[in-house]
Amino acid sequence: MNKGLAKRIVPCLDVKDGQTVKGTNFVNLRQAGDPVALGKAYSEQGADELVFLDITASFEGRKTFTEMVTHVAQEINIPFTVGGGINALEDVERLLYAGADKVSVNSAAIRRPELIDEIANRFGSQVCVCAIDARLDNDGWHCYVKGGRERVELGLFEWAKEVEQRGAGEILFTSMNHDGVKNGYANEALARLSDDLSIPIIASGGAGCKEHFRDVFLEGKADAALAASVFHFGEIPIPELKKYLKQEGINVRL
Repeated sequence: MNKGLAKRIVPCLDVKDGQTVKGTNFVNLRQAGDPVALGKAYSEQGADELVFLDITASFEGRKTFTEMVTHVAQEINIPFTVGGGINALEDVERLLYAGADKVSVNSAAIRRPELIDEIANRFGSQVCVCAIDARLDNDGWHCYVKGGRERVELGLFEWAKEVEQRGAGEILFTSMNHDGVKNGYANEALARLSDDLSIPIIASGGAGCKEHFRDVFLEGKADAALAASVFHFGEIPIPELKKYLKQEGINVRL
């Protein structure tokens, strides 16, 4: 894989009932604003991509979320990925039709791994992002489903390999130990994923300062770094972050 590609900065918006929210270790949510307005602002500030996650993917929530995807597509000119409650090809179709560029699958893919093959075969690998929520437990890295509430008998590294073999175009790896804690990304696990696989790895969970982004690219060998609260609450402006990374010798698009 061409590791010379520009590294990507990706704000993530967790959407609940039409509002952006942010938590710590997957709980204690607080509001962070209108997802369409935030998405537009990030696009203008130089974000490379966006991720929108529907965290209340009930039927009612889905309708609101699909409408939001349409509004986002009209306002931004960078690729965006949507996830949350995608269980079948018709969900993918609905979101792509609404204007999304890629979809992210997580629990549904663990329940029925063939879903990855189906999405890749129908829409192309580039559309399929496989999100993996994992935690470093006493017996190693394990995958979790249901928004991090339930551990499954799958190791992070074996599942990541299978996901790649089934045709996913990217992996979005969230370390639950690091989520919202702001003390850096899970660089050791990320570097191992990067060495094991040839598809891009998006790092998620742990951004607290500009140095963490530098480290995730240099030590974690990630292809993209995703963050939420440091962007939503204005702690790290994207243009400033990119300038800093450039000075540190990291290839980013300014």
